[in-house]
Amino acid sequence: MDRKIEDGKTKISGETKLRVRYAETDKMGVVYHSNFLIWFEVGRVELLRQLGFQYNEMEKQDNCHLPVVDLRIRYKAPAQYDDEIVVRTGLKRMSASLLHFSYEIFREGDGALLATGETMHIVVDNKLVRTSLPEKYMKAFKDRKQNP
Repeated sequence: MDRKIEDGKTKISGETKLRVRYAETDKMGVVYHSNFLIWFEVGRVELLRQLGFQYNEMEKQDNCHLPVVDLRIRYKAPAQYDDEIVVRTGLKRMSASLLHFSYEIFREGDGALLATGETMHIVVDNKLVRTSLPEKYMKAFKDRKQNP
């Protein structure tokens, strides 16, 4: 789980492997650009799971939601049907009410970097009122950052 993200600053990171499905490609056989955003989400949710909690439990048990408020992506090379890809996700920064994730997507076979990106999330309750991340999650992030 702890390979460093390219920027050298990220301390918490994880990897998720996926296989490109036919439905994710366009007429030219290339992955349609918006699927990379879905893969970011998959990586982010899996990183949370690797840290010991599930996003759906955050919502149900702790009334804690993490909507995307900023998104950046840079496409480097195309992915195609049946490619195995690796989504490397890192927690770049965090505060009581903001999480900043970074992403790198690689093709497993040749290691080609396909895309990089970042998402920013604010912490809100189910009424979309900004709030603080519950202490148990802050502690999990801080403990993991200090003991990689």
